Amino acid sequence: MTPNPEPTRVGLAHPIGAGVITALVGFTSSFAVVLTGLRAVGATPTQAASGLLAVCVAQGIGILLLTWRFRIPITLAWSTPGAALLAGTGVVVGGWPAAVGAFVTVGLLIVLTGLWDRLGRLIASIPTELAQAMLAGVLLPLCLAPVHAVKVSPAAVIPVVLVWLVLLRFAKRWAVPAAFGVAAVAIVVSLIVNNRTIDPGDLVPVVSVVAPHWTWQALVGIAIPLYIVTMASQNIPGTAVMASFGYRIPWRAAMSVTGVGTVIGAPAGGYTINLAAISAALAAAPEAHPDKDKRWTAAFTAGCTYLVLALCSAALVALVTAAPEGVVETVAGLALLATLGSALAGALKSDTQREAAVTTFLIAASGISFLGIGSAFWALLVGLAVRWVLTSRSR
Repeated sequence: MTPNPEPTRVGLAHPIGAGVITALVGFTSSFAVVLTGLRAVGATPTQAASGLLAVCVAQGIGILLLTWRFRIPITLAWSTPGAALLAGTGVVVGGWPAAVGAFVTVGLLIVLTGLWDRLGRLIASIPTELAQAMLAGVLLPLCLAPVHAVKVSPAAVIPVVLVWLVLLRFAKRWAVPAAFGVAAVAIVVSLIVNNRTIDPGDLVPVVSVVAPHWTWQALVGIAIPLYIVTMASQNIPGTAVMASFGYRIPWRAAMSVTGVGTVIGAPAGGYTINLAAISAALAAAPEAHPDKDKRWTAAFTAGCTYLVLALCSAALVALVTAAPEGVVETVAGLALLATLGSALAGALKSDTQREAAVTTFLIAASGISFLGIGSAFWALLVGLAVRWVLTSRSR
């Protein structure tokens, strides 16, 4: 009789490696989107670098607190769809201080969601199709950036796209990080060819604090859409991803940590942190550790890695600022293609909601601004109105 094989023994190096990969993939695959969004709503390069540093530190500390307290692989992230929303919104009345005030409001709403079940149910009652259609409309102009960039800077952009495509086929997880690597090489070559240099002082991490200012245009045009996108595209899916691996998210604690982290980081430009969704699987899956009760060490390592990556914020902004026209926008657009595809699929999955979803999508994609409020809010408002008219007509 053949004896049963001994269970596979995995050392500490395995979950540590998984945690480092979790943070690296989460950071390199979408930091360009974050910088694009912060610059779009009025941040200077220094303030954008500060914002990137703030979200890294906030989510890193948040991961450490939650994983140490609950011993489960809870990972946090910045809201990539939220950054895309900022990029499509543009500068609102009150400028960057008003955007900071909107970020503080989002953090308070997230805390309130964890403490008040009725608010969570209200957000959950927003039709998924309309929320996804709004997100898809916001993403569309950003995802078109690589198409336009090829015409502007073909020598720099085409290699970026080709490397992304090859890696998408053979190592999907690293497609966007590899694309940024090629973009970085293109930036360095451009600096050499044009005999330009980067000031060493621009490479030093900096915290630029701005007092928040509240305008109703920023609250309606940034805070409300950003809160809805963060909940619908990050926190709720993140909870579902963790449940698929047998973990139950401590909802109230998670919302309190991410909400408070957002409020504290907002004056430094930290627009929002939330539960990780897609990247959550990297630390919670069996590949991180065969023992379900030991995978929290992978998430803990990811938190530590984010704190280290925060030190790179200023250097990355300096590199991005020196980039040829269209290169960074190409990386951001490529990073968002998968999110756009998922949002479109979710928006159009229901025959009964399709007209309202398409209307929402078109208004969000139009980029119109009315009364100082961006298209995302109007898209959701009109979409809900169209849905109500069609639903009441069919009764």
